[in-house]
Amino acid sequence: MTQRRLSGWGRTAWTVADVVEATDPMSVVAALSTSGPRGAIARGLGRSYGAAAQNAGGLVLVNHLEDPSAAEFLLDADTGVLEVAAGVSLDEILRRSVPRGWFVPVTPGTRFVTVGGAIASDIHGKNHHVDGSFGQHLEWLDLLLSSGEVVRLSPSEQRDWFWATVGGMGLTGVVVRAAIRLIPIETAKVTVETERLGDFDAVCAAMADPAADDQYRYSVCWVDLLARGASMGRGVLTRGDHAPRSALSNGAQRTEGALDYDPKVRIAAPPWMPNGVLNKWSIKAFNEAWFRKAPSRRHVGLESIAAFFHPLDVVRNWNTMYGSQGFIQYQFIVPLERTDVLRAVIERFSSAGVASFLAVLKRMGAQNDAPMSFPTKGWTLTLDMAAGAVGLPRLLAEVDEMVLDAGGRHYLAKDSHVSPSAVRRGYPRFDEWLSVRDQMDPRGLWRSDLARRLSLVDTGNAE
Repeated sequence: MTQRRLSGWGRTAWTVADVVEATDPMSVVAALSTSGPRGAIARGLGRSYGAAAQNAGGLVLVNHLEDPSAAEFLLDADTGVLEVAAGVSLDEILRRSVPRGWFVPVTPGTRFVTVGGAIASDIHGKNHHVDGSFGQHLEWLDLLLSSGEVVRLSPSEQRDWFWATVGGMGLTGVVVRAAIRLIPIETAKVTVETERLGDFDAVCAAMADPAADDQYRYSVCWVDLLARGASMGRGVLTRGDHAPRSALSNGAQRTEGALDYDPKVRIAAPPWMPNGVLNKWSIKAFNEAWFRKAPSRRHVGLESIAAFFHPLDVVRNWNTMYGSQGFIQYQFIVPLERTDVLRAVIERFSSAGVASFLAVLKRMGAQNDAPMSFPTKGWTLTLDMAAGAVGLPRLLAEVDEMVLDAGGRHYLAKDSHVSPSAVRRGYPRFDEWLSVRDQMDPRGLWRSDLARRLSLVDTGNAE
């Protein structure tokens, strides 16, 4: 056990905790015997943007298996059901499953996420409008409770506990193993349709029609938040699906090499960057170049899995590019019928001139049964902004109210900003989740910095 200074991927709100490697139930139970009044929380690869996997003054259990054994990775070649240890990353799963013709059912914008973290955050991807979120593809999960007991949960076995754990931000226990239904693929390529759209109305028109958008398994739109006037809300829409063998141009490749998969981390961001390199003017120039780079007419081509799903993973530690100030990633969702609110939010960011290096819009499908799962039917917009941007706290507070008044909510896996009252307004089943969580953890052992700030555990402090 060592003391370490930890942050989320956004590199804000650093805190110090006792950290122990705990990759199996026995090591977790042994570590818990040393936990004090500040409790414990599990941590995978630390890709939550805020403080979901931090525990100031308490215990942090790191669970990441870099090289899982055969017993920790069991893939049924006929059904595609993968039984896997929670410390295994999506990166490792893809390296082993893609060459065998199987792909993860849901992936976020990075493959460097553990299975345990994927469950705790109920991750979603570009295919939520068709396939839902990660929890909907689980056969079962094994959870270590604060009592030291390991219980098996599923949608049909102790379902309340199962759905409280999916999206529960690690506050019900430590996931130790899970069974995931993978999806079959014929190649390691994606057929991608790219379309440049000139303004907000064009973006919404292209994405809003389910009869059109649902024909694509994956759909996402990059939005230029610095564009103003007639170009406000312009974007580049990319949609696609896994390419069949018939899409490969080389006949020999249709049988040999079609499933070759070897993603590279090609460059590393400098370990130190001055604050302000990513600013309004540099991002405005990037946005203009990115928009002009996209084809002016609809274009269809092939891309690798890594290029389509995980473009930022090509740069190791890209989060240092914001400098020592770190950055805020802000993600919200509003109902499909509230495009007026979505427009107003984009107009607010555009007029404020707050630069976002990455602004991504997706149309989401129906919510699952997890009370604290973020995705619900609607529009979700994800932004990242330098934490030191002038006027940012006030701007986000204004947007918070717009989102909540429209019946929207914020994604806790990204959050380092919202208030306890915002969680209760945005998640109407919060009290139901809390009641189940308290049954699962009567000791109140599982705690995190995020949980304290949002009063997810110490509910007496909620606003």
